[in-house]
Amino acid sequence: MWLPERAGRWSCSCAAPGSWGGYSGAFRATARVAPTIFRLLSYIRFMELQEKITILSGAARYDASCASSGCSNDTPYRGTGNTSQGGICHSWADDGRCISLLKILLSNDCRYDCAYCVNRSSNPVPRASFTAREVVDLTMEFYRRNYIEGLFLSSAVWDSPDRTMEEMVRVAEILRNEERFGGYIHLKVIPGSSADLIRRAGLAADRISVNIELPSNESLKRLAPQKSKESILTPMKLIGAEAGFSLVERTKSRKAPRFAPAGQSTQMIIGASPETDLQILQLSQSLYRKMNLKRVYYSAFVPVNDDNRLPVLAAPPLLREHRLYQADWLLRFYGFSAEEILSDDAPNLDESFDPKTAWALRHPEFFPVEINRADYATLLRVPGIGITSAKRIIAARRFAPVTHEGMKKIGVVMKRAKYFITCSGRPFEKIDQQPARLRQRLLLGDGSEQKQPQQLVLPGLFA
Repeated sequence: MWLPERAGRWSCSCAAPGSWGGYSGAFRATARVAPTIFRLLSYIRFMELQEKITILSGAARYDASCASSGCSNDTPYRGTGNTSQGGICHSWADDGRCISLLKILLSNDCRYDCAYCVNRSSNPVPRASFTAREVVDLTMEFYRRNYIEGLFLSSAVWDSPDRTMEEMVRVAEILRNEERFGGYIHLKVIPGSSADLIRRAGLAADRISVNIELPSNESLKRLAPQKSKESILTPMKLIGAEAGFSLVERTKSRKAPRFAPAGQSTQMIIGASPETDLQILQLSQSLYRKMNLKRVYYSAFVPVNDDNRLPVLAAPPLLREHRLYQADWLLRFYGFSAEEILSDDAPNLDESFDPKTAWALRHPEFFPVEINRADYATLLRVPGIGITSAKRIIAARRFAPVTHEGMKKIGVVMKRAKYFITCSGRPFEKIDQQPARLRQRLLLGDGSEQKQPQQLVLPGLFA
């Protein structure tokens, strides 16, 4: 009986070591062929793995929730990887660095039949699944070659939520405990997973997230009837509570384990259902306040299926997605509420202006703002003044009044701000308080042709 020992060497169980057992010609021929067979099998396995990568990385491209936080974690001594180091490629950290992630699905063989999803069970698409070990090996090999700095792992639900989540958690735990990997890991939590699996995921990964999918329960029932609001919100609440508890324990002991140190995020599909921008922002505002959420990602609906429950769109609503991100920034960092940005009378964002400029045009009574006397919160309401420039204004006027020339040096976008400010009582130019005329001047800008804002997308994303 022939038994493979390792590449290029074979042994016979019925002959003594070093003996050919009386069949020297046949054995020698087999020994010469064995390395060729091994190489052929290795090539076949490589091609199968490459096909899996092609299928499962392509299936993961519609998930927008993949930005790395660039958080700092406890890299094991002599371990591999460091999530705080910057690199080249595909997603952006909160501090502006570009982070490369291996972004794949564990499987696209889904039991659910969501109307908007390319991996729905009724779609005739190629199916593939990784083993946990394959994902671990890919991550480590790609990291050692400096292709990536972390892993973004999601999956279709192929058996049950717990079975799927168990395999994803195994990937993260093997990376951390066996491979000593200290790079960034983002795991998607499968709605309906047990609390124990979610806790294990939070202890192994830097960030975990649950996709809320659609802005209302009614739309979820219509387009994804196998999912429920409770199965999505329950793990989000648990993650938020565990993260808060972890922070408290870390104040008592620095040796206490970290739970998802980069926080949790979620993703919402925009344009597949009839909700207004006001409803979407109110939901995001509620999630930020109640779920200890780090970020909401908005994903423009890409029509990939023919389904009469879905709207017919000429193109994905990318400009609407862009405006929602801008409004979301106002919610998180500028002190605005959803009800200030929009109202029942105007429930959708203006596509011609960013949300802060649109708000300023609707509230002429708030302006002009005197730059040398306004507080920080008031400065943030001025179009063209951001967080950094507002802090610089506060710091600069401690030594001398800020002038129009100084505003430009500070970094204020004067082509917008000049209509809403004064410096020591003097306007930058004559201010017209009639919103219609001011709107027209803002649209014309400096007289050059007005360009429509566009969002950059990965090539082939909507092919």
